Order: sequence, then structure tokens, then C-alpha cells
Amino acid sequence: MGPVEHIDALRREGTLLAEVADEVGLHSPVPTCPTWTISDLLWHTGTIHRWGKDIVENRRARRPPREDVAKIVGPIPDDALLVEWYRESLAQLVRTLETTSPDLECWHFLPAPSALEFWTRRQAHETAIHRVDVESARGDEISPVGNGFAADGINELLVGFHGNPTSRVRSATQRVLRLHAVDNPDGADWYLHFSPDPLRTTRAPEGSVDCTLSGPVELLYLALWNRCRIDDLAVEGDATLVKLWQEFSAVEWPFG
Repeated sequence: MGPVEHIDALRREGTLLAEVADEVGLHSPVPTCPTWTISDLLWHTGTIHRWGKDIVENRRARRPPREDVAKIVGPIPDDALLVEWYRESLAQLVRTLETTSPDLECWHFLPAPSALEFWTRRQAHETAIHRVDVESARGDEISPVGNGFAADGINELLVGFHGNPTSRVRSATQRVLRLHAVDNPDGADWYLHFSPDPLRTTRAPEGSVDCTLSGPVELLYLALWNRCRIDDLAVEGDATLVKLWQEFSAVEWPFG
């Protein structure tokens, strides 16, 4: 997937997020984010949109200081206007990304072929996961994201977020968790190599496997973001590796 596909996904996911938020109400609790309401989720995701837009639009070479974030985002409206504020945050971001040159150079915090590819991809997956959060508050079936998008998101999470020294997913001994997507578009599995060092991911086996987590690629995507029950997937082998992932894999945006 490239910037065009990621922008399309961002627009689709953000539009659906706003629609469902408006439907369920701002004070509804979010089961997948136990301390949040829909209002908190809209504020968080809209803030990320405006923060990313500012970095791209102004070609910032460094992460904005924490004390500048509130100024970048601007005032947060009261509940009556919060959904529309989110929609405008999304629209501003999409317009900026669509009109930005592919040779964009600016700060970004994960490896990527280009800054534009990083920002379009990261905003698309951030928005998709929070759309799932909003739908969890509605309590019915979660809308699909598509197999290709899900596989792309797994790659970003494993190689990007957890392929660097900040990852807390570690084990005192070397062990391997295999992720097998029964409908993965490229047909390859992911092999997560746990050790005292940062997590390492390969697409081909290197020795024995201690545990296999398998199922549809969309469910694997949601499970790795801790957005669906592991019971919805098949676990074979040492399930403590799955529990270790669940306990230590949460990531945060680097606002400051």
C-alpha cells in the first residue's frame, strides 16, 4: 500500500468513526479503552490529526515540544460541537496529505520509505483502530478493514513500533511466536523472536516455534492491537507468549 491507498483508508475510517460516535453518544464508555468515553476518543484522535497535519504542512524537522501541542491543536469545543470538530480535523488532515509533494521531508518516528508514506500510513491505522473502539461502544459487529490493509497494519506494528529499542515486548529466554493468517494476501507468516533484546520479526522461520496464533488476518490485526479476544483465534503451544504480548505491547504517540 502507498500514500494514495492510505489516504483513502484514512478518509473512510475517519468518516465512519464520526458517524458511529454521533450515533452512540459522547458519554458512552469505550469497552476497548476502559478509562475512555466517546468524547475522550474524539478528542484524542482529532488531536492526533491536527498534530500530524501541522508537522507535515510546516515541514517540521523536529517533534513539536510538548508545550506547543495545545497551541497546534487549538481550543477543544464543548460536547455539542465535538463531532463536527473531529470531522473538520479529519478533513484538514486529508487535504494536507493529498496536496503534499511526495518529496516531503519532515520529522517522523518510525522507519518508512518517505515521510509522506509514514504519515499517511500511521494516520490511517491510528484512525482505523479507534474506529473499532467506537464501534465496540455500539456493541455490534465490527466493520471490516480489508485483508490488505490489515496485513499492512501488522507489518507497521511489528517492524515499526516493536522493531526498535523502545519496545517492551521481551523475554528472558529466546522464544518464537508464529502468526499465521489463513487469508493473508502475500501468503507469508510472521515470526516474532522474543529475547532480552528488542523484538525481532521475520517472514520466514528460523528454527523451532514455541507458539502459533492463527486466524483471519483482520482478527490478527485487531488482536495485536488488543482490540479483540484471543478466544476468537486459535492458539497452539506456549500461550504465555500471547499473554506477554497482551501485557507489554501497548504503544503511545510521542507527543513530547
